[in-house]
Amino acid sequence: MKDSGAAASSGFLFQLLRRVIDVRPAEMRVLGWSWLYIFSVLFSYYILRPIRDEMGVAGGVENLPWLFTGTLLGMLAVNPPFAALVAKLPRVKFIAIAYRFFASNLLLFAALLYLASASQSIWIGRLFFIWASVFNLFVVSVFWALMVDVYDSEQSKRLFGFIAAGATLGSIFGSSVTAAFAKQVPAAYLLLGSALLLEAAVFCVRRLSQLSEALNRTPGAAREDAPIGGAILSGLAHALKSSYLINISLFLLLFAITSTFLYFQQAEIARKYFADRGARTAFFASVDLWVNILTLGAQLLLTGRALKRIGVALTLALLPLLSIFGFGALAWAPAMAVLVAFQVIRRAGNFAFARPTREVLFTVVPREDKYKAKSFIDTVVYRLGDQVGAWSYAGLGALGLAMTGISLVAVPISIVWLLNSLWLGRRQKGLEAKPEPRSR
Repeated sequence: MKDSGAAASSGFLFQLLRRVIDVRPAEMRVLGWSWLYIFSVLFSYYILRPIRDEMGVAGGVENLPWLFTGTLLGMLAVNPPFAALVAKLPRVKFIAIAYRFFASNLLLFAALLYLASASQSIWIGRLFFIWASVFNLFVVSVFWALMVDVYDSEQSKRLFGFIAAGATLGSIFGSSVTAAFAKQVPAAYLLLGSALLLEAAVFCVRRLSQLSEALNRTPGAAREDAPIGGAILSGLAHALKSSYLINISLFLLLFAITSTFLYFQQAEIARKYFADRGARTAFFASVDLWVNILTLGAQLLLTGRALKRIGVALTLALLPLLSIFGFGALAWAPAMAVLVAFQVIRRAGNFAFARPTREVLFTVVPREDKYKAKSFIDTVVYRLGDQVGAWSYAGLGALGLAMTGISLVAVPISIVWLLNSLWLGRRQKGLEAKPEPRSR
């Protein structure tokens, strides 16, 4: 009776999901654990994000470029050890080690914040800003590396939008928790909850890897739990040799530069309109909440359909096209309402369309590149874009350019980004027709 009831429930859930996405029965359990995995990771991070943003503002907006420099150095520091783990250990083990390393860091920061004086908390906050900026890209990059290893190109176009919706729901929960408790609960306690969620993610990785063993497995393929091998610096070497990976890097670089421009403009406005630290944290959390609500609807209803109907190239081009119009509107009317609306729509567009589609690009590269080159691009190249954006923003400000002038500078950058997106989409289609052998 229990088995028949479970089968009926499973069948009902399958039929319900089929109304939203094109999922096959054999993919259901793998999809479920993928969804729970990214939900846990983003829940963990979005508890931290408003705390990080508030600490960045409290440490001085004028010091943010230096914090971005520290973040880039942090990314350079963590990539070689991670590549060494990828070369020597099965994916379940190196992912677990990476996540538990970050969880132990959270426990340390919680203790420091709990014991620190007011003056000490400023410096701890600056260190936490750098650490959290490394953490968020790294743990999410590891998740998507596993996804492009588990799912092939055809499956990714059907399912990545729904998987990304799990990320969005986790983001909504995390933002809601911080928005609700930031004024009453010390940040140290919120960090403890974030660490527990990372352990939940490790459990999901173990179950997901077991279940995915049979998904897309071809006769004579290597076991998925075998070490990937390769050199420690092969991710960097491959990213610099392949024109395809170079253009993925350019896509991410231009996205990061324009995102940093918007981030600094938002930080300036927050400092101007909100004097209280708790109020600023709640403001950042509220922005995150609206971004994630808008994103969730788009991911469930539009992402998969867009990839199917207009293809990778045009779906990837949606965000740079939006950025051209958004920065143009901000140059014409540099007001808080315009900036917040643009920020919300742009970030939702990134999570709903650009991010899942960008991950599809990696489904057609060799397995070693899915972990090593992808990690380098997602972390170091992204933070290099932050660095370029941060110091460019400071330089433009020193030249006397305010929000209008900086927004005008971002328009031609977005046009180059648009052309890059169209090239990548066409190239992915060509590589999909002649894929690399799946080294499983």
